[in-house]
Order: sequence, then structure tokens, then C-alpha cells
Amino acid sequence: MYATAYVWAKVLRHVEERLDAVTVSAYFDDAEVVELNEEQLILYSPNDFRREFILRRYRDYIQDALKEIFNSDAKLLVFGDEELKAYKQKENPASAMDFNPQFSFENFVVGPSNRFAHGAAIAVSNQPGQAYNPLFIYGPPGVGKTHLLYAIANGIRRTNPNANIVYIKGDQFTNELIAAIQNGKNIEFRNKYREADLFLIDDIQFIAGKETTQEEFFHTFNKLYEEHKQIVMTSDRKPSDMLTLEDRLRTRFEWGLLASIEAPDYETRMAIIKTKAQSLGMELPDDVCNYIAINVTNNVRQIEGTVKKIMAYRDLNNMPLDLQNVSVAIEDMFKTGSGNTLPSPDLIISQVCKFYSIDENTIRGTEKTRGTAEARQVAVYLVRKLTNLSSPDIGKVFNKDHSTILYSINKVESMLKSGDENLKNHIRDITANINSCL
Repeated sequence: MYATAYVWAKVLRHVEERLDAVTVSAYFDDAEVVELNEEQLILYSPNDFRREFILRRYRDYIQDALKEIFNSDAKLLVFGDEELKAYKQKENPASAMDFNPQFSFENFVVGPSNRFAHGAAIAVSNQPGQAYNPLFIYGPPGVGKTHLLYAIANGIRRTNPNANIVYIKGDQFTNELIAAIQNGKNIEFRNKYREADLFLIDDIQFIAGKETTQEEFFHTFNKLYEEHKQIVMTSDRKPSDMLTLEDRLRTRFEWGLLASIEAPDYETRMAIIKTKAQSLGMELPDDVCNYIAINVTNNVRQIEGTVKKIMAYRDLNNMPLDLQNVSVAIEDMFKTGSGNTLPSPDLIISQVCKFYSIDENTIRGTEKTRGTAEARQVAVYLVRKLTNLSSPDIGKVFNKDHSTILYSINKVESMLKSGDENLKNHIRDITANINSCL
């Protein structure tokens, strides 16, 4: 059976050969494949006009392409928001949290950089609440932490289909707590997490510095731990490096097992490249795999993205997979090795907003509550400190005049010089979050 990404690329190429490629791109750029098999292709598009246009103009072309690939009369359906919601409710009951089955222990490429964490995750999956509790997996972005979280969930789901598995990201935990407080649903919020058999929390570092969130998580952790329910957390750093994390949480995170994952070494990168290529229906020559492994070194996510880009170039440009073509196709994805990559203002603002749990529109707006004012000033200060933008350019980013930008920068610098430890720690944590995304 062909991989979904491979079939969808073939379908788009088939349509582009018969119609204008630019127009096709315009109408399919936000389309997502919901289901694809020999019987039907279900697409999701959030735009009413585009859905109607796809069905009216492209249905026959798409169904012809599917017939060539599957040799069967597969039908095209295009869902909007309501149809997609109904489809998901039908396929996945609300009482069961679903996890992508592709994220399994079998599909996880093991090497020296992740072998310890992989073994610990398997042990937790086999003996939840007994082997290592909590399990704390830490490492830079894109090295497989979330893959292991999902693999644990899928493993436990196989042996115990009725297990109450709850997954959440650190910043989402904060946002849900805020919504529960605003709507008077604290009990429902607490029940959701404190009745879990397996509690998985990704990017736990985002709760650091948030007093109410840490208080709520402390009591949730205690209840689950006392009842021998399994807790698994991931982070981009170990607990001792979370400067604004409460000591009582830091010690609890270290009660169980700390397992680090590092960037994959050369041999592991080679294995990841070949495994990913095979899953997409490609066989890459050894010299091509070697070329990718030497030049693309940041993380697993970047390696997988590189292989997907090669597949797209092959299918859309009909190019052979030799070293010369591949080197041209992926040259923009290479790690420069300079260490001088600067964060974008948007990245800085998004990380400040995550830390302070506010909306990005708010930080660029005029609201002047104490929390939003500090967040805005910190964002301005970090954009000035971490980028090469001038003060007028920063003003354009935040929709502020030059004097307001200078005031924000001077305000933060003055507070830091006066010894404001809370602000100092906030800036350190936010900067670490920004650097982990580069």
C-alpha cells in the first residue's frame, strides 16, 4: 500500500498536468487529507468557496488520478468544519483520546543518543505506575520526545483499551486552567486530569513562572502519584535548569527517572533517512543518504522534512534521485554551522506570549494591565537584544512609535539593574525557549 503523502503528491501532479499549476496551488494550499484509500479520498478545507470550487472543477480529475493509482473507482469528498467534526466523533468516541499509530516503539529509530530514553519508555509502557514514575524525558526540539510519549500511550492502549489516557501541552494546560477559572469549571478541569490512568504532558517547561498553574499542577501530580498513576513529562531542559520552577515541583520531577535525548549521531541519521524514505515509497541511493546525513544534522524533524522535500521534488519535477539533483533540491535545508542564526521577531513574540499566557494580538495592542504591560516590554526588550532590528523597525513590529519602544527597553534594563530577580529569571527562561526553537 502506498503512503498517503506519496499518493496525494501523485494526485496533485496529475491535476496540475491538466490545469494551471498556480491555480491548483491556490485552491489546495489549505486542504488536508483526512482519509485516503481505494474507496475514497476525504479532504478538509476550511473555506466554503474553495470546497465548492474543488468539487465543481477538480472532482473528475482527482477521481481519474485515484483510478490510475488504485485501479478502482475511489470517490472524492470535501469536508468543512462541521463535517470534519462529525466524522471525527464517529471515528473516535469522545471518551477515548486517540494517538497516531505511526508513533510506535517499532517505528522509533534507536541510537546512542536516545537508547536510554527509549528503554525507559518501553518499561513504563509495560508497567505503568510501577517502573519509573514520573518519567521525565528532556532534550532539544525535534529529537523524538513526543514520539515516545505517543508510543507509550499506544502501547498502554493495546494492553488496556479502557485506560483513561490524557495528553496536554504545558501552555495548553495553563490556557485550560484560565478558561476553567473564568467559566467556573474548576471541578471539571480537575477531574479531567486527576482521574487519568496515564497523564502525558509535553513541554512542561511552559508552566514555570506561572504561580496558579504550578499550584494546580502540584496537586494534580500529588493525587496521581499517590494513586500510582503513571506520569510522563517532556521538556527542552532538565528540571534543575528551569529557573522559575517552584522547588517543590522540581524535586517531584526528579523523584522518578530523568532520561535525556540528544541530537542523533551520523549512524542514527543514516538509519532515520532510510527508514523515512522507505515509509514514503522511496529507495534513496547510499551516496544520497550519506550526503543528507552529513549536511542535515539538527534533529529528527529536520531530517524527515528533508526526505519529504526530496519526494516532492521527485514527484512534481519528475527528477531522478541522483546526488546532483538531490543536492540542489535540499541545499536550503542545510545547517550552516555558523551558530549565528537569529530568531525572528514573530518567534520571540510567540514565546513571550506562551510564557505569559496571552494572545499575540494583545501584545501588539494597547491594553495596559500589569501583566500585558510587562509581557509587551519584555518582548520589545528581547527583540532589541536578540535581533539586528533598529528601534524604528521594532516599532513597526509592535505598532508603536519610537519613543514607546525606547521606554520599554529602558524600563526593562532599569528593572534588571535594580536586581529584579523575578524578571531576570523570566527573561532567562523565555530566552532559553527561543533558543530551543532555532
